[in-house]
Amino acid sequence: MAPLRDARAIIFDLDGTLVDSLDDIVLHLNATLAERGLPAHSRAEIGAWVGHGAEQLVRRAIADPVVAVEALAAFRAHYRARPVVQTRLYDGLADVLDRLATGRTLAVLSNKPHELTVAVAGALLGRWPFAVIAGQRAGKPHKPDPAALLDVVAELAIDPRACVMVETPRSTSPRHAPRRCRASP
Repeated sequence: MAPLRDARAIIFDLDGTLVDSLDDIVLHLNATLAERGLPAHSRAEIGAWVGHGAEQLVRRAIADPVVAVEALAAFRAHYRARPVVQTRLYDGLADVLDRLATGRTLAVLSNKPHELTVAVAGALLGRWPFAVIAGQRAGKPHKPDPAALLDVVAELAIDPRACVMVETPRSTSPRHAPRRCRASP
């Protein structure tokens, strides 16, 4: 992949890279737990669990595997119904995206389900020209499989060597997100 200054395309992870979605994850998980008479978990606890998909998140919150399976469907329904309540673009990132978008193609690749990825991106990233917005899609490879990134690059029709992937280190967790962002000319 190209250095950022030479990149023709920049592909971003969504959660924890472009947007801080932890408060909505906490909101929807704790609502799911409350409906089942289970105790709520703290933002810090849930923050430590995110980054490996909804199934893992719910399993960590609910010890009983039978309850966890049913709760996963409820968690997903809560999230689909209200994907952007407190989720927000990271401070300072709008200026960075303005500068990066000039002369480059932008894309999003997330491990969040595709319809939620599109909903969140539509609500918070609509002012920038993202050419591809891809979450987990049926019949397509899923992040973190490198084939998912190559699939997005193919959709962009840009040589992979001219692309850069921007994501949080070690996971898609908002707790790993940079606190400040700056773009250089």
